[in-house]
Amino acid sequence: MTATSIIKAARKPLKRFFTVGRLRLVSGLVLMVFLTGHLLNHSLGLISLNAMEIGRVVFLDIWRSLPGTILLIAAIAVHMILVFAKMLSIHSYRRLPAREIIQIVMGFAIPPLILLHIVGTRVVHEIYGIDDSYAFVLFSLWVATPLQALLQSAALIFAWVHGCLGVHFWLRLKPWYSSAFPILYSLSLALPILALTGFINGANEVEDLFSDAAWRTAFFAEMNLPEGLVGWAYGIRDQGLRLMIVGLVLLGASRLFWIAHFKRKKLITVSYPDGKTVSAPPGITVLEASNLGNIPHASVCGGRGRCSTCRIRVIEGEMDLEPPSEREAAVLKRVGAVDGTRLACQVKPATDISVVPLLPAKSTPQQGFNQPGYLHGQEKEIAILFADLRSFTKFSEQKLPYDVVFVINQYFRHMGEAIEASGGHLDKFIGDGVMALFGLDDTPEIASQKALDAAMAMAAELEIMNSNLKSDLPSPLRIGIGLHLGQVIVGKMGYGNATSITAIGDAVNTASRLETMNKEFSSQLIFSSELAKRSGRDFSNIRSEEVMVRGREETIAIYVVEDAKIMT
Repeated sequence: MTATSIIKAARKPLKRFFTVGRLRLVSGLVLMVFLTGHLLNHSLGLISLNAMEIGRVVFLDIWRSLPGTILLIAAIAVHMILVFAKMLSIHSYRRLPAREIIQIVMGFAIPPLILLHIVGTRVVHEIYGIDDSYAFVLFSLWVATPLQALLQSAALIFAWVHGCLGVHFWLRLKPWYSSAFPILYSLSLALPILALTGFINGANEVEDLFSDAAWRTAFFAEMNLPEGLVGWAYGIRDQGLRLMIVGLVLLGASRLFWIAHFKRKKLITVSYPDGKTVSAPPGITVLEASNLGNIPHASVCGGRGRCSTCRIRVIEGEMDLEPPSEREAAVLKRVGAVDGTRLACQVKPATDISVVPLLPAKSTPQQGFNQPGYLHGQEKEIAILFADLRSFTKFSEQKLPYDVVFVINQYFRHMGEAIEASGGHLDKFIGDGVMALFGLDDTPEIASQKALDAAMAMAAELEIMNSNLKSDLPSPLRIGIGLHLGQVIVGKMGYGNATSITAIGDAVNTASRLETMNKEFSSQLIFSSELAKRSGRDFSNIRSEEVMVRGREETIAIYVVEDAKIMT
């Protein structure tokens, strides 16, 4: 390996880490850690002003050390620059979700609110050597300038909500987040309440101390505030505010730029299912085009290219698109997307394009996680199980509706538990019938073994159920089970709430026909020789037959079992 190739190989992971999105996230997390420590320090005011001062020593040992100072200043600078750059690049704010607008507005409100506070604490400490203790800060805010106390409380809330929204948008794509959300949400509400309460309690203690003339004299003597400090601090704040106004003017100018830029561009057409179309300027993403045309389109991560819920299939215009970027390809690979799938938030068509969104508009974060490829449609060799109760229609005609529902639910529970315990996927209940799939994540050999085990377990569960419900049943319930192994198309199919993982194909029909044949042979289980062979088990002592199955031109070899509990 040459030196050049070694350098290139070393650069790859660094390039993947130091992306704009990653830097914005990491810098935001650093600021969130700083803010969390600050709020915890405020919360100590519930104990006493002295507790706040002790906590402040620990807090400053971290953040006013050389490494802490460099980290904090770098995080502030990087986060503000990258966020501002992102704002300049957004083509239209009206296409942003309301939750992001709230986060942006709160983010822009933070700097003007906290600027004077930063100048009056860290800056005066570094320049004039003033000890910006809690007593000094609480006096300055609560006693001397009550309006600043209100503004700083608002800044605290804005900063916390802004940060929590950012963390939420990031974490909601993690599989564990939904279960941890109630705890994290409760903590996110409790901490600012405790901090504000501690702040008020500490401020009241300072106000009481300030009423003591001796304490007041000693306090000002210890501070030794230079002449004109207050005017200087406000002057620095005003300069900062002017700089912020310049930034806002630049953002306004960027709006005018994008409007003029797109007016010169020839519009392209993005076509959706059901004949819906959107005329949009080239250069915007398909997701932005959907938002522009008020077409519902899933995007859990807000178009950041993290969640994959906005993924689409391009029907026309694929050849004119840029290939997926490293980031887009990594996300598609992570979720097991099939060839031809793209992320709507990353695709920027330059010509007319026709697309089909692959997920419902109200998709959840879970649908953005890594999912098996068969969910999107895949041909697989699996084992299919069908089961049906015998003479249940006659039973239901002789019983009250309540009794029928009770018995059928008991039956479904027992059969469902037996199938799932054997490693099968419960596809659906059809009337008094059951359909299950084996081998979605297994080899055909293991699938065949699990299907046979499930049939045995179902027969055993039925016997237990008959024993438990002896007084409620005129006669024991009987069941017929059919098993077959074959090639089918597996995928997530359906509409709305009726969507589920299922299979279609000739093998499914064959398994259903084998289940029905139990009536002809007065048996409990019939399974195909193909499934028996792939299971690797010996069935030489079990009755075998050659039968014609409706829908098939050739005969099929089957095994017939009167009692599935004792088939081996």
